[in-house]
Amino acid sequence: MQSDKTDNLEGKIAIIGMACRLPGAKNINEYWQNLVNGIESITTFTDEELIGAGVDPTVFKQPNYIRNRGIINGAEFFDAEFFGFTPREAELMDPQQRIFLECAWHALEDAGCDPYTAKEHIGVFGGTGTPLHLVSTMGNSWVRKNASGASIVTSNDKDYVTTRVSYKLNLTGPSVNVQCACSTSMVAVVMGINSLMNYQSDMILAGGATIEIPERHGYLYQAGGMESADGHCHTFDKEANGTVFSRGCGVLVLKRLEDAIRDQNNIYAVILGGAINNDGNKKAGFTAPSVGGQVEVITEALALSQISADTITYVEAHGTATPIGDPIEVTSLSESFRRYSDRKQYCAIGSVKTNIGHTDIASGAASMIKTALCLKNRQIPASLNFHETNPKIDFPNSPFFVNTALRDWHSGNGSPLRALVNSSGVGGTNACVILEEPPAFKMEANDLPCDLLLVSGRSPEAVIAAQKEIKSFIESNPDIDPHDIAYTSRHGRHHFLNRAAIPFTNRTQLISLLGTKTSNALKSAGNRPVVFMFPGQGNQYINMGLSLYKAHDVFRKTMDECALILKEELGFDIRTVLFPTAVDEKTAAQKINETYITQPALFMVSYAQAQLLISLGIKPDMLIGHSVGEYVAATISGVFSLEDAYVGFRVGYVSSYLVAQLLQNVGPSNA
Repeated sequence: MQSDKTDNLEGKIAIIGMACRLPGAKNINEYWQNLVNGIESITTFTDEELIGAGVDPTVFKQPNYIRNRGIINGAEFFDAEFFGFTPREAELMDPQQRIFLECAWHALEDAGCDPYTAKEHIGVFGGTGTPLHLVSTMGNSWVRKNASGASIVTSNDKDYVTTRVSYKLNLTGPSVNVQCACSTSMVAVVMGINSLMNYQSDMILAGGATIEIPERHGYLYQAGGMESADGHCHTFDKEANGTVFSRGCGVLVLKRLEDAIRDQNNIYAVILGGAINNDGNKKAGFTAPSVGGQVEVITEALALSQISADTITYVEAHGTATPIGDPIEVTSLSESFRRYSDRKQYCAIGSVKTNIGHTDIASGAASMIKTALCLKNRQIPASLNFHETNPKIDFPNSPFFVNTALRDWHSGNGSPLRALVNSSGVGGTNACVILEEPPAFKMEANDLPCDLLLVSGRSPEAVIAAQKEIKSFIESNPDIDPHDIAYTSRHGRHHFLNRAAIPFTNRTQLISLLGTKTSNALKSAGNRPVVFMFPGQGNQYINMGLSLYKAHDVFRKTMDECALILKEELGFDIRTVLFPTAVDEKTAAQKINETYITQPALFMVSYAQAQLLISLGIKPDMLIGHSVGEYVAATISGVFSLEDAYVGFRVGYVSSYLVAQLLQNVGPSNA
């Protein structure tokens, strides 16, 4: 693919991968579908579920007990074997750390990055909520007797969230735990941006998690508190009386835009700039938000992005749905935007908290993922539970209107689609990020007659499950090029021991083969080496490699490069002999057997085949060749350059020619 806009890339960051475990969604595709369909993913717990979670009936039967919360449904499950943990180690570990690690892995996979082979310095910035698991762990007498204090602490304390990810995934960039309450994962994003801009990192994982076990329990509503009286978030509405603290995790992968374009990464959105600050003490109390602090951080983010607020047409608000917090946030946004424009109600505003509740540490990541998907899909989902404006908010005279229905997103002024994501935390740490739609790409036509999808996993069952997921994804995304998926499977995935290889010619065939008995015939690859063997003289014929030349760009370009080098040496284009016209076939069939043509022709075809296999992810551990094949092996291994290789075997065949002439003239015995 090629970008239509590759200028002015400096200072911009690409979002190239995302993963989440959020209420109602175990991945970003489910998350987006829920948003588009206007689904409120808040669970209302039954008596049986509450009792099963250990909630005392005398508590949940109180009239002010709210049995609602957004949960990820399955927080207790973890693939310990996948990450090399024993069952006991996994049981000891805080579920927040477990799920953050899983999302980090999935985000890197979404970015097409195999962390075990990546050469980039990949950093990690993120945090988790209160380690309640530590409390229950320390209260278990068996654990205290059989686990060391150090193992208990490192498995649960917040200090070890990101460093565990770096250790398990072999990431060598900065690994920093971020903790500033509700704004944690947004602050992690901004810190990641700064690390990329300072070239301390080449790629960043940023996000956060708030998870607890058991999941199914509500809360006691208290008038004047932070939590909602009815278990729903009524952001910006006159019924707003508090938030619903939900559970979830979100992780994003960031990369400098110029590098992402160079590496042909999938780009969800572009970050133009971000800022963080703190309110200080000029506010009503420690837990209260501040107009001044939010105005400052929003203004700074806009300044760093070098754009006018007049070009922003969507704001993903923090939107806690509190009667004081919402008016302060809208006032802050309005004051910041008014420095650029007097226009009224030109910018949509909404909050994902109306869909999933307030996911605490993960809330900023949830907002970033939502907004990036909005930009990628050019749609803005509805902000739910809004019927009548909070009387303290003056929307008619502000730049904003609450987006209450799914809408197609158009800038209307010729500018790229742009959005602002706002976040604040108890204690006063604010964060703001400006996003822009991804650059437009011209997709190069893929005319491969056949392709190969590689699927691997730690177990045969994992490979079968992965095939089913790929099949479902292709079926639900008809515009996705299956060749792109195949390419990513070879170059952007870690290859585990249990593998399946699925050759296909088109989308329909791939769907039919995925999950069939043939594709499920799994074999453990072990550590068996790959050997490339190259033939010598005697295997030549006209049109050898012609089908590959027509079908594969890598093979064709390599052959063309070799022909260009040889043209100066031979005085003609060797491809006219290799791939003759029908009229010249008889003559070419004789010429191909002349040593001075045979050897370079064999070299070209063997060398181009090797380059094609390498481009498909099949890399040799060993190389062997006969005659001119030895030169191919030496060139592939790096002993020779391509030009030097031709010099080498040219000397060889000239010597052979001279010996042959000597034998002909003086006889074998005299020679």
